[in-house]
Amino acid sequence: MAEGGDRGEQTPPPRPLDAIDRDILRMLQTDGRASIRSVAERVHVSRANAYARINRLIDDGVIRGFSARVNHERAGQGASAYITLKIVQNSWRTVREQLQALPGAAHIALVSGDFDVLLLVHTPDNRTLRELVLTRLQSIPEVLSTRTLLVFEETDLDPAPGPPGTAAGLAPDAEPPEGP
Repeated sequence: MAEGGDRGEQTPPPRPLDAIDRDILRMLQTDGRASIRSVAERVHVSRANAYARINRLIDDGVIRGFSARVNHERAGQGASAYITLKIVQNSWRTVREQLQALPGAAHIALVSGDFDVLLLVHTPDNRTLRELVLTRLQSIPEVLSTRTLLVFEETDLDPAPGPPGTAAGLAPDAEPPEGP
């Protein structure tokens, strides 16, 4: 079995998702608080089937959790920035642990290209952002350089909808198969 990302957990190999699974994921991405009943009705399966599918998606690691989409400015985090970092070769795990501990760190990615790491941070103001970059980030020994890209405006994208008037890619009057 493949190893889980950050925790060394064992996870099952990826399993292809069918149209109903994809519709469930789209629905939960749009509204993570949707009830099992509303999910089942929307994708035209029984509540037991919807419940089993959601649990399988969680157990398989497809769904990593449920969270709220936050308006950072309204939450007192008015300054956002993407920060690119060049790091010492083979220091990713050490650097990642230190970045995870930073206040306001929202997303960390190891990438290819002109820099090694892309970090998204949200801070109360530019002074706090400056302190984070100049004092906290640049004091990490494995960080060779940083570049800060201020975010002026951001928009969360909703998941792509399925074909209009259909659930699970089926014709409006078609019955989806039952079963997990």
